[in-house]
Amino acid sequence: MKKVVSGLLMLAVVLASCDDSEKQAAGILDRASKALAGGDYSLAKLQIDSIRTFYPKAFEARKAGVKLMQQVDLKEQQHTLSYLDSMMQVKQAELDAMKGKFVLEKDTAYQEVGNYFYPTQTVEKNIGRSFLRAQVNEQGVMSLTSVYCGGKKIHHTAVKVSVGGDMFAETPSSTDSYETTDLGRPIEKADYLVGKDGGVAAFIVANKEQKNIQLEFMGDRNYRTVMQSNDVKAVAAVSELARILSAMEEIRKEQKEANLKIQFVKRKMEEARPEGK
Repeated sequence: MKKVVSGLLMLAVVLASCDDSEKQAAGILDRASKALAGGDYSLAKLQIDSIRTFYPKAFEARKAGVKLMQQVDLKEQQHTLSYLDSMMQVKQAELDAMKGKFVLEKDTAYQEVGNYFYPTQTVEKNIGRSFLRAQVNEQGVMSLTSVYCGGKKIHHTAVKVSVGGDMFAETPSSTDSYETTDLGRPIEKADYLVGKDGGVAAFIVANKEQKNIQLEFMGDRNYRTVMQSNDVKAVAAVSELARILSAMEEIRKEQKEANLKIQFVKRKMEEARPEGK
């Protein structure tokens, strides 16, 4: 008889303990709901996670917590998407305000992505000239092209820009260079992706107020010249356009990711919903 009573007492203690856990977990769940309503998604997630950590046997509260976490995830991604949409509008306005200052070269027959150039640096305006050209594609990827048109071939694959001899930046050897001739005159071109250009574009932007930025074509023999002011302006202007375009491209990626997460959460919520409801 004593064993039966003892067993009943132990069962009562366990049940009371479980009931107490459920009540405490329910209180935390309520705080999580309020955090969600107030837009504090991080706090809501923290509260829900604490139920799983501190009240592992509060099964009903934990099930309710799973459903609430889905709502938090959904609201959080919807909020993120709304913010990204507003940021895209800001960047689009910036782009609209300045893209008219550039020339977009795009052959829709074979190009999916066109390139923006500063007007003074279009091909037809620079035949027979040695200079550094800047361009950025519609996805915000900027590059520089060193164009050498001289009396003799120098087989250049890199360029160096300097101010006063002590301050300089130099590209690594280009992996995309080619040579040709026009009426017997050699033409050499080498491309450098900005970000892997040895800081040349950034150096030019930082020193755009300098009057004499030296440009050196580096190959079997070197060729030196001074950058024209319009070429310096072109690099600076294209760099600013690239900043806007690359930001827009990053926003698009984040919008896509947020939309995918929203679809995933909604599918999970639908799967968890009882049939007929």
